[in-house]
Amino acid sequence: MKPVLTADEYRRVDKAYVGDLDAAMDRAGYAVALAAVRAGAGYGARVPVLAGTGNNGGDGYVAARYLQNRGASVTVHTLGPPKTDEAIRARAKAEAAGVRVQAIAPPDGGEDVVVDALFGGGVRNGIPPRILPWMDTTAPVVSVDFPTGLDPNSGAVPEGAFTAVETVTFSTLKTGHVLGKGPDYCGRVTVADIGINGGDPSMFIAEYSDTRRPRRPRSSHKWSAGSVVVIGGSSGLEGAAVIAAEAALSFGAGSVAIASPDSRGVVANTVEFPTFDFAGALDHVGRFDVVVFGPGLGSDDLDNASKLLADANRVVVDAGGLQAGVVDMLRQSEIEMILTPHSGEFERVAGGKGGTFAIRALARKSGAVVLLKGNPTRISDGGHPVLVNTGGPELATIGTGDVLSGMIAAIWARGVQPLESAVTGAYYHGIAASHLAQRTTLTARELAREVGDYAW
Repeated sequence: MKPVLTADEYRRVDKAYVGDLDAAMDRAGYAVALAAVRAGAGYGARVPVLAGTGNNGGDGYVAARYLQNRGASVTVHTLGPPKTDEAIRARAKAEAAGVRVQAIAPPDGGEDVVVDALFGGGVRNGIPPRILPWMDTTAPVVSVDFPTGLDPNSGAVPEGAFTAVETVTFSTLKTGHVLGKGPDYCGRVTVADIGINGGDPSMFIAEYSDTRRPRRPRSSHKWSAGSVVVIGGSSGLEGAAVIAAEAALSFGAGSVAIASPDSRGVVANTVEFPTFDFAGALDHVGRFDVVVFGPGLGSDDLDNASKLLADANRVVVDAGGLQAGVVDMLRQSEIEMILTPHSGEFERVAGGKGGTFAIRALARKSGAVVLLKGNPTRISDGGHPVLVNTGGPELATIGTGDVLSGMIAAIWARGVQPLESAVTGAYYHGIAASHLAQRTTLTARELAREVGDYAW
């Protein structure tokens, strides 16, 4: 997993660094120059570098020197003289290389690439008015550490910020890159190793290596391969239960069934799954490895549906099942559970707004793995939150949450641990959605079929 530090924690690490600061700044500025070249800063390109008075500006001076030596036409627009020893030396080297340095002036519209090396994120005393015209530039912007104006811890944008095509940060990702509006303003985030490492992560980002999709043994049968029952599908909402079941089967469960208030409505939507009325399901639920509780479950049917959980072993709680009373009942019964709310459902269960550390608090209180759907999706079992950022806006479509709950149940039933099941399901939910959206408009039914490509 990729570690993510708060900006404050990285500043502590940076301050404690006892190595060669000039060499570290040179590596940082070189990485920024390479990003500017990727953005179009080739021979003869006009590249204004906006430099602050701290080490962020020092990185800008280094980048300016490398770009000037490459043949670009570089001018540093500065807010004032540099204040740190390293930045002072970086400016001197840039001027010696022929870089023009002047007080910040408005853009003239002829810029090819703009380097934002002003503040590296939030602005303590407000954005200086001289900077504001540059935020409207149509040229591609490369930002150093963070786009100026973006809060480096929360990803908030209180006044306005540069919108970068690429942000070059150092040693590790920071929370402002991945939370709030950070992904919208940072563009591509490149992590450059400048030799300043360490610090205590605040959270992690899931990678491919953090997912697990076990193969079926040769001797598997439909019950040993992982079994899932979906409880839901109230009148008029049967499709949600069917979609969750289709996703579970597609994502590798060997046996999938549906229990609903009236199985006739479910049968009208599918012929693939065994179906039970709630009364008939009482003797069957305990046979299944994992229960998905809630897709398409109306409030009038909640009490009768909850009775079916008495024999459950592991439960993915979603949609209509996400009620504080249900979570309390499962916790008291010591039944393993994964909760998969969106923000409104989280408030209903937890009594407060969802967030990266709010999910950790709910996980600790309930004993569950909590997955808060969104971009990024956030997951915690009470430890450091894990972010999954594979999904995109195509997932803002009715029924895609039902697909996710079915996928998580399937991988859990296949023998994967709860936290890893939630991470794996969310990771491939996003991957499958992105690939499907490249071909056609995404619908939940199509997505439930698409995830089969990623089951093994």
